[in-house]
Amino acid sequence: MASSDWMTKDFYKTLGVSKDASADDIKKAYRKLARANHPDSRPGDKGAEERFKSISEAYAVLSSKDKRKEYDEQRSLFGGGFPAGGGGFRFPGGGGAGGFDISDLLGGMFGGGQRTRTSTPPRRGADVETQARVSFVQAVDGVTVPLRMTSDAACPSCHGTGARAGTVPRVCPNCEGSGMQTSTSGGVFALTEPCPPCRGRGLVVDDPCPTCLGSGRATSSRTMQVRIPAGVKDGQRIRLRGKGASGERGGPAGDLLVLVHVDPHPLFGRRGDNLTLTVPVTFDEAGLGADITVPALDSSSVRLRVPAGTPNGRTFRVRGKGVPRKDGSRADLLVTVEVTVPPSLTAAAESALEAFRAARGTDDPRSKLFQAGV
Repeated sequence: MASSDWMTKDFYKTLGVSKDASADDIKKAYRKLARANHPDSRPGDKGAEERFKSISEAYAVLSSKDKRKEYDEQRSLFGGGFPAGGGGFRFPGGGGAGGFDISDLLGGMFGGGQRTRTSTPPRRGADVETQARVSFVQAVDGVTVPLRMTSDAACPSCHGTGARAGTVPRVCPNCEGSGMQTSTSGGVFALTEPCPPCRGRGLVVDDPCPTCLGSGRATSSRTMQVRIPAGVKDGQRIRLRGKGASGERGGPAGDLLVLVHVDPHPLFGRRGDNLTLTVPVTFDEAGLGADITVPALDSSSVRLRVPAGTPNGRTFRVRGKGVPRKDGSRADLLVTVEVTVPPSLTAAAESALEAFRAARGTDDPRSKLFQAGV
């Protein structure tokens, strides 16, 4: 069944052949023009994409003996066709404001209305996931790491056409190159979905490329330098826009998702954007007070004042020695003191502790435990 917009187009002119051209001449002209204007070989060129659609439509009609005969008969009947955009051509003397639309007439001839064709839209590339392992220091300061990526891309042998070298795909006869088909359920609901025969490409490959077996896609490996931002956390996913698989028909590339694993540090931990550190202090330092030196992650050292009477487990805050924040400032270093007990004492140390015990008196620090339970 013919399409009602055939009369608005000169398919012979589109392919650059005469009206009495042979089937071989039409085929040769189509192959030459399709190869020069195929969207996969000229990504992003909207003009080439539109020309390819017109070329494919013309070939779909003129390459079919029955369709070409019907097309020629219709053009002969209407004197060689109508102006482009036939919906605007009107016969004088008709009803309404300016006559009747020629598409109404053709729609009645060809089965009740003009068929709407949906062009195949550009397809976004797939997102690609990978993993990266960094040290604790690299996660805090940020680092650039090389990642070897394996993703889907246009086949290098056929440049994404899916056809063997020297051949080109033909327009899918089921969807007429749109890549989509519309089905109805009970005559009420219409469902548009990818065309099954061509899998949404709008093209059918008769002689498949031996590399990609006609899919037009292949596995591509490449090494990328990926920047891991400062302050990244263990298990965090980083999204890099446009670094995933390449798109089809001029569509944008997908994204790269990097799952970051951070190795633990032998000394430092992390609580949010703050770094944590546990340092040992002696009994006399905690009891009498002391100035102690503790390490920082940037290989520097920090002087910390421990007040007299500091209990075990107390945490001190050192400003600006933590993880970099997004605003450019740095979080803090949280230092927790841990009072250590020596495994053995010298005679002098033992004597001093005995003297301390005597000076402390009989005050029992556990007496309140029994009072609370009464």
